Amino acid sequence: MADDGSKQSANVWPLPKFYFKVEWDKNEMSFQEVSGLDVQSEEIKYRHGNSPVFSVIKMPGMKKYGNITMKKGVFKGDNKFWDWLNQIKLNTIKRVPVTISLLDEEGKATMVWTLNNAWPTKISSTDLKSEGNEVAIESIEIVHEGLTIANK
Repeated sequence: MADDGSKQSANVWPLPKFYFKVEWDKNEMSFQEVSGLDVQSEEIKYRHGNSPVFSVIKMPGMKKYGNITMKKGVFKGDNKFWDWLNQIKLNTIKRVPVTISLLDEEGKATMVWTLNNAWPTKISSTDLKSEGNEVAIESIEIVHEGLTIANK
């Protein structure tokens, strides 16, 4: 008799990355792609003059967060990206929390990335081709002041 997988542990397979949702200032938005969910600690190199070891030591420095890029289809009358970007006036911008959730097969969040004080830094409109056969895609690049990750 074939194994139907019903007795299999839920921890056997990694989660697929195609089922996710983005909440942007309490509004859910649909995106085709989200990238840039990274953080790194800059290194500080140091060597004191009387060190018996003839090399530097490395210490962790300040954290550095990458910009997040999100891509979605272009829809008639949907100018949310442009409306947000046009709010920038002399160093003043509406900063919003952005939550990106990886979902399981039941639609429940399993891993959640939360961006603090996010705002747009770049918008790219679709390219146009007279012989193209693709969906029009636009992208937004947002900066933020911190990234937290929670596993549910």
